[in-house]
Amino acid sequence: MATWSGIRKKLEMEYLAKSLRGHIQYYATSYSKSPDHEGRAAIRYDGKEIIKGCYWNNWMKADQFPKDEKYKTRLEIDNAYMDDTALKLGVFDQRCFYRAFAEFDNQDIETSLKSEDLIVKIFAVLDRRVGKRKLVLMKETIVEEPDTFREFYTIRAKAEGLL
Repeated sequence: MATWSGIRKKLEMEYLAKSLRGHIQYYATSYSKSPDHEGRAAIRYDGKEIIKGCYWNNWMKADQFPKDEKYKTRLEIDNAYMDDTALKLGVFDQRCFYRAFAEFDNQDIETSLKSEDLIVKIFAVLDRRVGKRKLVLMKETIVEEPDTFREFYTIRAKAEGLL
């Protein structure tokens, strides 16, 4: 696996739309004094963390997840694709970013936009390969998307002058 600085450079310099460069920052860290070097991750827009998650939230907020077959144990939460509930509760960490980036980096943009992992979809909607025409087409179905994804779609559409 690549280093975080390499991943961040790819996300912010190679993949990020030009209209968002300097506005979107990806953040992930591992705490060296923490057991197993656990850490946190975030996506910032103009210095404000839009989504943020920390490994320790997995333990403290696991009981706030819907009680269904998708989330039975804490281990399953760690290994689940990130959905809107997980992003809103901050129940993800830097490893979720690494896993999402690996998926995003190894598939085409259309597949990333349809991913079950919401972090992958967010990486994709902020990607330079998603042009204005695609953003306009997405506007018709955006109401069906999770709140967090719609927030990032709005950031991108405003940056492109579509809203």
